[in-house]
Formats: sequence, structure tokens, C-alpha cells
Amino acid sequence: MEPTIEQTAGVEFFIQKIFTKDLSFESPNTPAIFTKPWKPETNVAINTASQKLDDKNFEVTLSVTATTKSNADVAYVAEVKQTGVFGITGAPESQLGHILGSFCPNTLFPYAREAISSLVTRGGFPELNLTPINFDALYAQSLQQAQNEVKH
Repeated sequence: MEPTIEQTAGVEFFIQKIFTKDLSFESPNTPAIFTKPWKPETNVAINTASQKLDDKNFEVTLSVTATTKSNADVAYVAEVKQTGVFGITGAPESQLGHILGSFCPNTLFPYAREAISSLVTRGGFPELNLTPINFDALYAQSLQQAQNEVKH
């Protein structure tokens, strides 16, 4: 079993800054959507990206897009790009990917979740509470997909 961040001696992790990089809300079928029966179907897309800023600082962006349809009509599309600048020192290269691909997005998710919820309610729709996401599983899945692509 790989050691966790807390178990690895010499690794330092700190949050430099958390901020909203991009925010968007579209409701193309208002006000007509409000006059029809509300039968929501929501699709949530998640993406993460990271880049090295210097020897110890990394920018990580968590993109969350929630698209809700009701009776086949798009009710709204809410999108946030929640970003953080994280200081990471002493992490071996083998562990850095996990920190950037799982630990940092997990730190950013509550901020993105609140932003999406706020956008949706300000748009006049019922509150949308995104369920927690297992970023460890998503990161492991992305590694598996990358390995499968290399084999083929």
C-alpha cells in the first residue's frame, strides 16, 4: 500500500490560494421552463487539470459542469472552474500525481459545490446539492485508462 500524504516523512503541503477562475450560468428556456411540470434530470461532468508554476507551487483547477433538463428541455447549465495554488515540497514524483489528481481536487470540491448550488438557486431553480465525489477512485481510474491506452 502506498503511503498517504500524512504518513510520508518530509512532504509539505500547503494552500497558497483558492479562487474561482471561471463561473457561468445559462438558462436558455426561461421563463417558459417555469410554467411546465418540473421533472429534472441532471448530468454532472467533472474534470481536473494541473500545471507546475515553479519548483514548489502548482495550480490545480477543478471544473464542474451541471446540466439539468426537464421534459427534454435544458433548464440550466451551471459551470465553475475552482482553482487553487498549492505548495508541495518533498513529494517523490510517484506521489505527486496522486496529490495533484486526488488530494487537491478533494480540497477544491466543497468550494465548487457551493458555487454551483448558489448559481442554481439564484437562477430561480430548486437547490442542487452535488453528492460527494471519490477523487481517489477517479484518479485510479484515469491511471488505469492511461495504462490501457499504452498497451493498445
